[in-house]
Parts: sequence; structure tokens; C-alpha cells
Amino acid sequence: MFEPSSRYHAVPTATRTLADGRTVTYLRRRFLPQSDELTGVGEHVVKAGERLDHIAARRYGDPEQSWRIADANRAVRPDDLTAPPGRRLRIALPAEASAAGGDRTR
Repeated sequence: MFEPSSRYHAVPTATRTLADGRTVTYLRRRFLPQSDELTGVGEHVVKAGERLDHIAARRYGDPEQSWRIADANRAVRPDDLTAPPGRRLRIALPAEASAAGGDRTR
């Protein structure tokens, strides 16, 4: 349903039958992973005017992977991560890749 690089790739689906008999497939809720369970691979200090998609493009080679940075920093509103210049952002692997390894930044 979703590309392997999507944050929703591993989220299971469910179905519901509506009163009119139609069946609707939907995604179950996606919970943020515990950041301490993610394998850290670096850190980034935010500069004035930086955007999360630009940081993701440099760190992961893909601006659409900004969700990884948001997950690693437990951000519900990702734009808040770049609002204060000087903030240190944790860069981590996604939960699926982190399951087998420990934090490489410690």
C-alpha cells in the first residue's frame, strides 16, 4: 500500500463494514516509537532558516525522510524542531532498522 520508505509502510490496515454494506479499508493508528529504542546515527545542530526536509536530504539523501528526524526527537509538530537555531537534533534509523541494534552515538 505504501512505499518501503514511508512512515506508514509497517502500519497495519483494518477493515470496517458500513451500514450500507460497503467495506472500507483504513490504516490503524501509528504511534511514535520510543526515541531511546531507535538506533542513533548522529546529531545535527539547527542553523537559522533550516528546514527539516533539507536536513533529511543531507542526512538520508531523501527530503521525504524528515519523518525519521521527527520520530527520533518525539516531535508531534515537526516544524517546531527547526524553530530555535542551535537546537541539537538526534538523527536515527527508523524503528524497523533499529530493532536489532543499539545506539551508535553513545
